[in-house]
Order: sequence, then structure tokens, then C-alpha cells
Amino acid sequence: MIDLSQLVWLFLRLKGRISRAAYLLAGVLANLVPLFLLYRFTLVPEGSQESAGWALAFTLIGVVSIWAIFALSVKRVHDLGKPGAYALALFIPVVSYVAFIVLCVVPGEPGPNQYGEVTNRPA
Repeated sequence: MIDLSQLVWLFLRLKGRISRAAYLLAGVLANLVPLFLLYRFTLVPEGSQESAGWALAFTLIGVVSIWAIFALSVKRVHDLGKPGAYALALFIPVVSYVAFIVLCVVPGEPGPNQYGEVTNRPA
């Protein structure tokens, strides 16, 4: 059974550490959900009430998704032993691609660090 508190921590909280694999997989999910809503929005007639509903859903989920990606990135940066502010690099054009690759490739600090005892668990 899925533990809802773990999902809330993973996608919404800024404390703790996550591994490269968890970062990549959760990041893909956080990007796919708004993309699906955008796809659904493009399928309905322009100016219809259904179109307005999909646009609202896309906007709301898009904001949550941006926060989720930031929260995931902060926890990944924590796993590298760096302050979460480094995650802001993901919002700088061009630099964001390099930062994403670094976060997906560079292994975290082995053992406990100041941001948590182990990866993939709340601090």
C-alpha cells in the first residue's frame, strides 16, 4: 500500500535527501502529469467550458509541479552535501540542463550528512 505521507514528503517537503534514481523517476512523473493535462486541453474545442476546465487544471497542477520539481531538487542537492539554494540553478535557462544532468549523474555523499542520515527518507 502507498504511504501518502511519503509521497507528500517526496514531492512537497524540502528536508531530507534523495538518490539519483528517485530524483529522476519522481522528476519524470512531476513533468508528465502537467503534460498530460496540456495534451487533454489541446483536444477540446477552443473557448468551450471544457477547455476552461482543462486550462484551470493545467495551471493548478503546473504550479504544484514546479514546486515538486524544486523540492525534489533541493533534496537531491542535500544528498550531495550542499545547501538547497543550489537547486535554484534549475530555473536559469541553459544552466538548468547542466544542473539537471549533474543531479542525475553525480553520486551523493555516502553515509549521513548534515541533511539526513540516509537517502530516500524524511530527515
